[in-house]
Amino acid sequence: MTPTPSQDPAPDSRASAAPAAEESTSKDEESTSKDPGTSRAPDSPPAAADRPPVSSPPDGPGLSGTTYSVTRFGIPGAPVNRGHPFYIGFMGALGVLLAWWLVNAIDRLSSVLTLLVTALFLSLGLDSVVQRLQGLGLRRRWAMLAVVSGVLAVFVGFVSAVVPPLVDQATDFSTSLPDLVDDLMNTDTVKKWDKEYGLFKNLNDQIQEKLTSGDTAMQVFGGVFGAGKAIVSSTFNAFTVLVLTVYFLGSMHKITESVYRMVPLSRRDRVRLLGDEIIRRIGGYIIGQLAVATINGVCTFFLLTAIGVDYPLVLAIIVGLLGLIPLVGATLGAAVVLLVALFDSWQIALVVLVYYVIYQQVENYIISPRIMARTVAVPGAIAVVAALAGGTLMGVLGALLAIPVAAGILLIVEEVFMPRQERS
Repeated sequence: MTPTPSQDPAPDSRASAAPAAEESTSKDEESTSKDPGTSRAPDSPPAAADRPPVSSPPDGPGLSGTTYSVTRFGIPGAPVNRGHPFYIGFMGALGVLLAWWLVNAIDRLSSVLTLLVTALFLSLGLDSVVQRLQGLGLRRRWAMLAVVSGVLAVFVGFVSAVVPPLVDQATDFSTSLPDLVDDLMNTDTVKKWDKEYGLFKNLNDQIQEKLTSGDTAMQVFGGVFGAGKAIVSSTFNAFTVLVLTVYFLGSMHKITESVYRMVPLSRRDRVRLLGDEIIRRIGGYIIGQLAVATINGVCTFFLLTAIGVDYPLVLAIIVGLLGLIPLVGATLGAAVVLLVALFDSWQIALVVLVYYVIYQQVENYIISPRIMARTVAVPGAIAVVAALAGGTLMGVLGALLAIPVAAGILLIVEEVFMPRQERS
């Protein structure tokens, strides 16, 4: 029987395809020989682009028919089943351990983080001064040099004003201590107590017992060592904050731009505007608070000099430093000066009291509103709550930083959260 063309057409097609395949193979070999840079050794594995995707056999439910690319090390395995109970439990436990480790790490680094935050906020305040100097025509490097020189001058002036009086007072006190004890023992009240209760005898017995005890020497040594360690640590922390402040001030533009680049491009412009405004408010608040505290310290210096209170410069610096604490700083400074004035006479203390009552009204209703109106506008209730919360969490430093942080949060609420609520 003669086969029909529909039953066996393959011989003719194979016969016609063979010369074409041989021709294409010879063309490929010729092109490879002409371009030796793309030649490949016969035994080398094919390139990744030449490897076709391969369908792996099903390895589990829902994984059949998954397409994988062949690599030089074989076909990749099936992806991890994230719905498996073991995977969920393991990742949950890993997350808990990571959170616990982060909490412990933050607790151990709390002192270092405090120094970093302090230096960052100081640099934000000084950066506003640098920008104002730039607005006057100075280049940024010269403006930074002027600001840093001013900060160093203030630091050196503070140390030179505080340390010598403290040393002199400590020396005078140690020299006059025996005379003070004799005067105290010769008072009528002390003599009466000694006659009725044997005060001197009991006191002498206690002193002899302490002197003959070995624990007393260890306690005294520990107290002296602790005081020296505190002084060295405070000096080192102050120097560290100064160096970090200068570094942050010089790198402020790069730091902010690096943070903004982490934001998606579609939202970067809006985040940059909000971030710059927050930085402006924080820096303005710090400079404003420094200005208010400086005015308080200068006025205190002139007052104490006029009425003849000892060490007016030291007391003025203390009042200025305490004035940086929001809400209660000026009152604390007034209390310190009033206590010192009481050792002179009650008339001088009365003058100091009247002065601070009047000055507090002037500062609260004239000086502070005019300065802070250009920087931050935080409602009084929010300022009180923020200062109390910051003081509870981080002490005096937290109280200092709480109000500018609250100002930044208020800006975000006004510009982001409230418009979103209006549109919803």
